[in-house]
Amino acid sequence: MLPVLVALFLFSYSLMTMLIVEQGRTIETQRALIQSLFNDSSELSHLKTEAVQKQRAAAQAQAEAKAHSQVQTPSTQDKARDHRGADQNAGKLLRPTPPRFPKDGDVLQDVRRVVLSI
Repeated sequence: MLPVLVALFLFSYSLMTMLIVEQGRTIETQRALIQSLFNDSSELSHLKTEAVQKQRAAAQAQAEAKAHSQVQTPSTQDKARDHRGADQNAGKLLRPTPPRFPKDGDVLQDVRRVVLSI
């Protein structure tokens, strides 16, 4: 009976050793995949950042070219100032105002601090 148990013992330990080796390979493969994905992700974000910067530079250059091509007369400058002032006031109107609480302390009572006695 002892030789059979020894054989089963060796067989189970060899299976367990193979399992540990395979798990190690799997972990290393996953680590390599994660590093590859991280490098790809950082490269992609770098490319996106460059594209956005190029887009902004092109838009800014276009705006500057448009500003240089238009010669404004004094009457159009006054209109532009009026529109800017109206835009600033419109922005103020759209902002939410903070809630105003009544100054009277009786209206807002803190119920948690009310002491009830019998």
